[in-house]
Amino acid sequence: MSTLARWCYRHRLVVVLLWLCMLVGLGVASQSAGSAYNNSFSLPNTESTRALNLLKSAFPSQSGDTDTVVWHVETGSVRDAATKQRMTGTLDKISTLPEVSAVTSPYGAQGAAQISKDGRTAYAQVTFAKPGPELDKSDINRVIDTAKTARTDGLQVELGGQAIQNTEQAPPATSELVGVLAAAVVLFLAFGSLFAMALPILTAIAGVGTAILATGLLSHAMTMGDVAPTLSALIGLGVGIDYALFIVTRHRKGLLSGLDVPESLTRAVNTSGRAVLFAGATVCIALLGMFVLRVNFLNGVAVAASLTVAMTVLAAVTLLPAMLGMLGTRVLGRRTRRRLAAGEPLAENTASGLWSRWAAVLQRRPRALSLVALVVMATLTIPVFSLRLGSSDAGNNPESSTTRKAYDLLADGFGPGFNGPLQLVAQAPTAADKAALVKLSTRLESVDGVASVAAVPIRPGATVGIVQVVPTTSPQAKQTSDLIDHLRDRVIPAAEQGTTLKVHVGGQTAVFDDFASVLTDKLPQFIAVIVVLGGLLLMLAFRSLLIPATGAVMNLLAAGASFGILIAMFQWGWGSEALGLGKEGPVDAFIPVIMISILFGLSMDYQVFLVSRMHEEWVHTKDNARSVRVGQVETARVITAAAAIMVCVFVAFVFGGQRVIAEFGIGLAAAVALDAFILRTVLVPAVMHLFGKANWWLPAWLDRSMPHLSVDPPDEPLPAATSDGPTPQPEPSARS
Repeated sequence: MSTLARWCYRHRLVVVLLWLCMLVGLGVASQSAGSAYNNSFSLPNTESTRALNLLKSAFPSQSGDTDTVVWHVETGSVRDAATKQRMTGTLDKISTLPEVSAVTSPYGAQGAAQISKDGRTAYAQVTFAKPGPELDKSDINRVIDTAKTARTDGLQVELGGQAIQNTEQAPPATSELVGVLAAAVVLFLAFGSLFAMALPILTAIAGVGTAILATGLLSHAMTMGDVAPTLSALIGLGVGIDYALFIVTRHRKGLLSGLDVPESLTRAVNTSGRAVLFAGATVCIALLGMFVLRVNFLNGVAVAASLTVAMTVLAAVTLLPAMLGMLGTRVLGRRTRRRLAAGEPLAENTASGLWSRWAAVLQRRPRALSLVALVVMATLTIPVFSLRLGSSDAGNNPESSTTRKAYDLLADGFGPGFNGPLQLVAQAPTAADKAALVKLSTRLESVDGVASVAAVPIRPGATVGIVQVVPTTSPQAKQTSDLIDHLRDRVIPAAEQGTTLKVHVGGQTAVFDDFASVLTDKLPQFIAVIVVLGGLLLMLAFRSLLIPATGAVMNLLAAGASFGILIAMFQWGWGSEALGLGKEGPVDAFIPVIMISILFGLSMDYQVFLVSRMHEEWVHTKDNARSVRVGQVETARVITAAAAIMVCVFVAFVFGGQRVIAEFGIGLAAAVALDAFILRTVLVPAVMHLFGKANWWLPAWLDRSMPHLSVDPPDEPLPAATSDGPTPQPEPSARS
C-alpha cells in the first residue's frame, strides 16, 4: 500500500487523467451500446413456473403478459354510444400494434363481465406476445400512448399490469443530489474545510459513476434488473464517501502532527487504506453471498452492487491520494495552515472532549450500559417475529402513476381481487380429466376468498385448460396468499384424486408468492454463509476468536433492529402513507436478502475501523482497557460522522416515490444509525471491557496454521502518549 500511495502521489496528474479517461470512455461506450436491464427471474420447481411453462407450450400466443386498459366515466355509462365508439376505435388500434397478440374488449361477446355493476367502469385485457420483462419498452409505450389518446374531460383512461409498470419512469433523480448535499454539510462540519469536504464526495462520485456506466454495459451479458443502478448508487455513495472520509481523516492527522504531505499520505493509505480494502472486500463478499440463493435476478443485483463497492475502494486508494497530493496542505483550514507554516505542529484533540469522557464512563459501567443497549436493540427487534414477505401491489404505487389509478378504478368497480387474478392451468388429457376440471371450476365458486371463477372452454382435441380465479382480496393481502396455499394443498388435490388431471396455480400473484416462499426457505442458509465468511475474515485480521463472534452477534442485532423498524413502518403501516409510500403491506420478498448482505458488509466496516485501532494499541501496550478506550476515542468521531453521512444519503432515497427503494433507504439508514450510535459506541466497547484480555486470545495451533493478514499495520507514533491515553492537545480552529 505504501508503494501504491507513493506512486499515486508522484504521478498525481496521470492518475486523475486516467480516471477522467475511464469515465469518458465508459460514458461513450454506454451511450453507444445502451443498456439491457431485464426484470425477469426464473423460479425452477415452483407451481407458478410449471403453470407458465405449460401455458407457453399449449398457448404460445396467450403466454405473454396480460395487462389492462381501464376507463371510467363520471356521468352516464361506459355503454353510451360516444364512449363505446371512442374506446372501440382505440382498442382496435391497440390490437394492431407490434407485440400485441390479443385484445379482449368489454363490448365483445367474451367481455360482458368486464363492465362494473354501476356501468361506469370497464376494462379491456391486452395480451402481449411475450412476458413483460422480455418486451421492448418502446412496444409497451406505443400501447400506453395509444390508450391515452382516448382521454377526454369526461372519460378517464388508465393502464395497469406488470408490463405497464415496468415502463413507468422513476421520479427525477434528485435523491442522489439531496444525499450528496446533506453529506457535504456533515463533512464541512467535521473538517471545517471546503477542500476536505469536496474530496470524499468527488471520490465517491467517480467510483459510483464508473461502476454504473460499466453496469449498463454488463447488463447485455447477464440478467440484471433495472433496480440495480439505483441500488448501486444508494450503496456506492454511502460507502464511497465513508471510505474517503477515513483516509482524509488519517491524512489530516498526519499533517497536524507535522509530517510533510508525501509522508502523511503514505501513512494514511498504508493504515486507513488497508482498512478500506478489507472493509470493501467484506461488503463485496456479503453481496456476492446472494449467489447461494441461485436466483438470476438477485445475482445481477449482487454483481452490480459489488462492482460499485469495488470501484469506490479503487477510487479511495488511487484517485483520492492523487487529489490530496495536488491540494497539499490545503486540505486543512487556513488558520491551521498558518500555524503549521509557523512551525507549530498540532495534534487533533482525541483525549479530551465528549468522546473521551464517554469512553471513561463506559469503562467504569460496562455491565449497566451494555444491558441498556441490549434492551433497546431487543425492543426494536420485536416486530421481526411478524415478518411477512410478499410483493407490494400497484395500490402502493405513487398516486400520480397510471398503474395506481388503474388499480384504484378496478378495485372500486370490481373488487380488489381483480388486480391480481389467479390462473389455474390444467393438463386434462382424457374426457374424465376434462369433466373433473369442470367440476373443480364449480367447486371453486364456493371456496372462501374466491370472488368469481371463469373457465375458458377447452377446444376440441386440446388437452390444456385454463380457469381464472379472482380473489376477494388484493394481490398483496395475506388472505390471497392463504387462498393460494389452500387451493394447492386441499382444493386441487381433492379434484385430482382418481384422475390424471394435473392443475397448477399460476399468474403474476402466484409468481410473487412463490418468490417469497423460495427466499424465505433459503434465508437461514444465506445468513449462515455470510456470517461464517465474515467471521473468518475477522479472525484472520485480528487473530482472535471473540472478536469475530462479537462482530457476528452485533451484525445480527443491527439487522434485527433495522428490520423491526422497516416492518413497523411498511408492514404495519406506521408512517408509510404519511410519506406517500402506500398503505400497509408485506415487505417485498427480495428486500431482506439484499439488505442483509449490505448490512453485514457495512456493519463489518465499522467493526474493522474500530477494532483495527484497538488492535494497533494492543500490539503496542498489551493493555486491553487502554486499547479499547483509545480505539474508541480515536475512531468514535469519524465513525459517527461517517454514519451521519450514510444516513443522509440513505434517507434521501426515501423521498423518490418508489416504495421498494424507500424500504431500502429506511432500513439501511436505521441499521447504520443503530450500528454506529449504539453498537459501536456503547455495546462493542462495553463487552470488550468485560471480556478483557480474552478479546485477543487465539489458540497457538490455530494461529500457526492461519495465514497472516495485516489490516491496519501500526503507524509510527504521532503525538506523544501517556499511560492513561493520548496527550490532550488544543483543538485547532480550521476554516477555509
